[in-house]
Amino acid sequence: MTQAKQRFLSFDDYLTYDDGTDALYELFNGELIEVPPESGQNTEIAVFLLLQFAAIVGHIRVRPHGLELEVRGEPRNRYPDLTILREEHVPQLQRRNTIRLSMAPPILVVEVVSPGELVVEVVSPGELQRDRDYVAKRSQYAAIAVPEYWIVDPEIEVISVCELDNSEYQVTQFRGNDRIVSPNFDDLHLTAEQVLKAGE
Repeated sequence: MTQAKQRFLSFDDYLTYDDGTDALYELFNGELIEVPPESGQNTEIAVFLLLQFAAIVGHIRVRPHGLELEVRGEPRNRYPDLTILREEHVPQLQRRNTIRLSMAPPILVVEVVSPGELVVEVVSPGELQRDRDYVAKRSQYAAIAVPEYWIVDPEIEVISVCELDNSEYQVTQFRGNDRIVSPNFDDLHLTAEQVLKAGE
């Protein structure tokens, strides 16, 4: 006998769910879709950036993959590769590592494009692999007013820094020895190559 999939009527309903594992899930049309593990390259780049930002804002305000961000649309939540919190988030996240729509958005969200994502492949209902970071997530992060969003793409060796302007992102791309210009972090002194090579 096949067991029926559990459905969640709301995000609050989903937040009460605990399957006793460390698995991460995206809530898509009321159903859970397990988030696959990050690649080694993604993790290495994210950890490198974590160390750089921790030196600027302190380690407590820098969250690796695992922080959950409630967003508008489907899926209802995302797990960025790296998130820079506001000071007010630190006490708010003591009980659960989830930034709700009712909270202020994080200052910065970073996504590292996984190897092979240039291949168009369906990864969840209605979503294409290549669209995840460049289209779907970008639209969702803009909709909740995340002021700065980075797309780190090792495959094409480009870092896109998206700055929110009137609810839309204006994009600046950095390659090679270009110094990355962050609208919110003047103290960051990194080139695109330093970040992209961190995963090698």
